[in-house]
Amino acid sequence: MDKPIVVSGIRPTGYLHLGNYFGAVRNFIRMQDDFTCNFFIADIHSLTTHPTPENLQSGVKQVLAEYLACGIDPEKSTIYIQSDMPEVTELYTFLNMNAYLGELERTTSFKDKARQQPENVNAGLLTYPVLMAADIIIHKANFVPVGKDQEQNLEMARKFAKRFNRMYKSDVFPIPRPFTFDGADMIKIPGLDGSGKMGKSEGNAINLYEDPKSIRKKVMRAVTDAGPTEPNSQKPEAVENLFTLLKIVSTPDTVAHFDEQYNNCSIRYGDLKKQLAEDIINYTEPIRVRIDDILKDDKYLAKVAREGAEKARESAVKTLNEVKKVIGFNSLF
Repeated sequence: MDKPIVVSGIRPTGYLHLGNYFGAVRNFIRMQDDFTCNFFIADIHSLTTHPTPENLQSGVKQVLAEYLACGIDPEKSTIYIQSDMPEVTELYTFLNMNAYLGELERTTSFKDKARQQPENVNAGLLTYPVLMAADIIIHKANFVPVGKDQEQNLEMARKFAKRFNRMYKSDVFPIPRPFTFDGADMIKIPGLDGSGKMGKSEGNAINLYEDPKSIRKKVMRAVTDAGPTEPNSQKPEAVENLFTLLKIVSTPDTVAHFDEQYNNCSIRYGDLKKQLAEDIINYTEPIRVRIDDILKDDKYLAKVAREGAEKARESAVKTLNEVKKVIGFNSLF
């Protein structure tokens, strides 16, 4: 029996952080035995913000090394770079013919980006959901692991797949569904700024590749309050965030120790932060060492990227040939 197909991508616009790892990558590793997994580095998507060639190349290399260091296995999963698969941009072109200006302008991602970078409202931002749809349906994905911020774009992908099937009276594309990890596996990693989630662009993240000195500095600057004034009082969000991080990287005894201190109003946030910083360092150090080792091995990285592209293109070419046939290309020859 064929395994369900999963597709997920990440833009090479920064280091992977604890939120990426606990919110997604760790679960990707668990999926490798039960699903046909396609994990790609979305370098074409990153062009909407005009990175330099040097930044683009280093970002791709970094994310690829981090994926491998975390445990994504190229023998079990297909790991590839988006720009190594020209079929996806060809499908993107076809899908653009059936994507309408009004629906693209209404997407939250476009409106947000247009506000954030008013001097650079390019066509790539507008058609971002179309390229994302092409990424997904070129492999005939059954499931896409998505966070809240990408739910609308996945819904657009579903819409484009249905529209194509309907327009050409075909069943070329399965309709992809969001994949939700069960409650035990879903961890929302808070940032260090006192609210929200950890994110690349928010400046509130701890990266997997972060050096110990930087981790200590960031954690010691994390937002807190003046401390509890009544026993067993509810923790404010900023303090709860620190305890959430503590529960992820520290021992249960350590969590219980600081919890007791908070409840009896004797807690010293400086002590909590020092402990949290050292526990984060201990947790991430093995991953950081593996990233370092892999980054030094250009031949291995090139081999993984090359073989991943070959595997990815097998399914992409097959899908694209079906698409061309139902559209009517090459029908006379």
